[in-house]
Amino acid sequence: MASASPSARSAAAPDATAATRPRNRRQLIVGAAGRVFSERGYHAASMEEVAAGVGITAAALYRHFPNKYALFAECADVMVDGLVAALDEVPPGAALADVLTAVTRITVAHRASGGVYRWEARYLSREDRRRLAAKFDRLAGRVDEAVQREHPRDDERLRTLAALGAIGSITMHHTSIAQRRLEELLLASALRVAASGPAGAPAGSRTVVDLPAQPVPRTRRAEILAASVPLFARDGFASVTNGQIAEAVGLTPSALYRHYPGKTDILAAACLQAAALLAQGVERSLREVTGPHDAVVALAATYVAYSFEYTELNSVAEAELAGLPTGHRRPLVLAQREHIAVWEQQLRLARPELDPRQARVLVHAGFGVVVEAGRRLRWLDTPGHRESVTALVVSALGV
Repeated sequence: MASASPSARSAAAPDATAATRPRNRRQLIVGAAGRVFSERGYHAASMEEVAAGVGITAAALYRHFPNKYALFAECADVMVDGLVAALDEVPPGAALADVLTAVTRITVAHRASGGVYRWEARYLSREDRRRLAAKFDRLAGRVDEAVQREHPRDDERLRTLAALGAIGSITMHHTSIAQRRLEELLLASALRVAASGPAGAPAGSRTVVDLPAQPVPRTRRAEILAASVPLFARDGFASVTNGQIAEAVGLTPSALYRHYPGKTDILAAACLQAAALLAQGVERSLREVTGPHDAVVALAATYVAYSFEYTELNSVAEAELAGLPTGHRRPLVLAQREHIAVWEQQLRLARPELDPRQARVLVHAGFGVVVEAGRRLRWLDTPGHRESVTALVVSALGV
């Protein structure tokens, strides 16, 4: 057979090139970026990492997005846009289970990148945050209509947001479990939260929590740590400068290095302090429990109390852990695993039908409830708020 003419070959070349370039490349980029931002945090992530995740060069990536912020802003929108679109397909007046099924399906589909919304969205501009919040408000309003229709109570969307927190928790951990079973667990947990009773802990389950007191800073090193946590919580670790920390404790920036090798070491110390306070609280709460049900309630009450009392410290530990170097992160990850193991053991004793992975999914669902319910209550620490959120967590766990 005669070879094709040069003109024929040149005419065919664009088609061959197009065949190697996916039409959904922008979507692939956003998906890869969401995973990188969720795993590494906004500031630690790089465009080169994102490009490598898609199998393209950084130069090719910049043809789609002019800079990292533009890519990040689109990532922050993806899950909320998907959730709103999914709910638009659910008929008005549909059962709550159908509404939450749509939410669960999209959230699980975006599991790898969904963490961007929970912690990293604070790095968005004020205008972009406002726009994203308006979308989420529309989503929450649609879910709340179904919640109030089936379980009417005037709780200012507390149960609705807690239920969404249970579902959204799947974006914050890596427990491997079959997708169908995962969706069933999250849906059932969210439905229990939405149907939970009036504010207050379940009858006979109120627990007095004896949390350890946060150490009083008696050394310059402790003063630096205490001053850094509110700054990290408000502005994000990457945005806080050594100068700001030094000013807060009346030092020069160079003087900080006599107490900490670098800013990262201050963050690691804050995360270790958070882990130690929680571990001590858990140990105290389990000393006099008489059975697995009481143990689960005690764990829930302790975690809620810890989250309300040490809100800034906890938010720093949760949001900034991914950005720590491996050597700093390893002991913190081990502490987290030990904490989860305690919950898992007691929950499986209370619910023997659960396997370890199912129990871990539900434990994280309980943590998700605390995050979203606490935010709704603006972390105002009152006995009533603690009891209400504890009851929601216990409902999420199905105990």
